[in-house]
Amino acid sequence: MMRVRLKADGRIVELLEDGTERAVDHRDPAAFVREVRSRCGLTQAAFAQKIEVPVETVRNWEQGKRAPRGPARALLKLIAKSPEAAFAALGGRRAG
Repeated sequence: MMRVRLKADGRIVELLEDGTERAVDHRDPAAFVREVRSRCGLTQAAFAQKIEVPVETVRNWEQGKRAPRGPARALLKLIAKSPEAAFAALGGRRAG
């Protein structure tokens, strides 16, 4: 059985028997954010409003200027798996 851990910076790592860690998620963070947002069918502004971050943050993530870390990356992964549940947990606000 594979043992995994979510690190504080948002990376997912596999815990090996010798105590070392190996990265599991090798996605390009910018491509991941663009993919998640586009699958939701939202503009950058609408997506930013739904996850309650400035639109500049989403732009910077998608342009690769910054990468989502920690809680933001975990939220993006949740949205990727279950957008309805994630947005409902955020208060169900509808973006236009």
